[in-house]
Amino acid sequence: MDWDKLRIFHAVADAGSLTHAGDSLHLSQSAVSRQIRALEEQLNTTLFHRHARGLILTEQGELLFDATRAMNKRLEAASARIRDSEEEVFGEIKVTTPIGFGTLWLAPRLPKLYERYPDLKIDLILEERVLDLPMREADVAIRMKEPSQADLVRKRLMNVRMRLYATQAYLDKAGALDKLEDFERHRLICQNPTSAQVSAGAAMVQELMAYSIPSMLTVNNYFGVLQAVLNNLGVGVLPNYLNEHFPGLTRVLPDFESGEVPVFLAYPEELRQSKRVAAFRDFVQEEVQAHRRKLREQVAD
Repeated sequence: MDWDKLRIFHAVADAGSLTHAGDSLHLSQSAVSRQIRALEEQLNTTLFHRHARGLILTEQGELLFDATRAMNKRLEAASARIRDSEEEVFGEIKVTTPIGFGTLWLAPRLPKLYERYPDLKIDLILEERVLDLPMREADVAIRMKEPSQADLVRKRLMNVRMRLYATQAYLDKAGALDKLEDFERHRLICQNPTSAQVSAGAAMVQELMAYSIPSMLTVNNYFGVLQAVLNNLGVGVLPNYLNEHFPGLTRVLPDFESGEVPVFLAYPEELRQSKRVAAFRDFVQEEVQAHRRKLREQVAD
């Protein structure tokens, strides 16, 4: 199909009028009408119903309009990426992370990024579901496993372990927890086994279930687990990156923890030259390095 005819068809379908489409395209009404008729002849179908109040798409016209809308969005995105490679850091960037990491690690650090780039617009998408980066459901992803999709630039940021935490107020009331068998006097707070979560965390909970635990609270994300722990409800299975921002948490059973969970940052190869993506990537890597330094200082203390 002729791209120019499709462009004109899209303008007519969007405007619902030959005259309005002609105005936007800087073409006469008759020129627009000729192009639409030629496209209908090429496709051997009618694309519009002609009415006194304007043009209405036929069923076949709706199908073609869906296609030209999708094409138009992709062209606009490509144009934005081309401009982005040459301009300053501004505009929108879509970032997807798991709920726990996004709310508890990333979001508290974003004020620093906005101070550096005040015109940046971040759409933070908190999802356990893996979004399709090549299909542009998001621009950048931070995931708790190495991405399997092709054509992605990926960077391993750090490793996380799941550990057991409680407040001192809870431990003072419920008693010490010196060995796993002591869980018979405690409440366990963890993610629901059926909810999306890192496999290392699920394996850790499965191991705990071998012991006699009289009471449990399950939540479908780590943010909920944290809130329950902070409110003195029990012992929670939580990621160790919380230490820095929640000094009131006390680690229990320090010899019991999950295996390492890798944290990856990824984005499509086509965004390698994007200044927005580069700014976000570099910021996150700087924050990871600062986070590691603080963790080392805590261990030294």
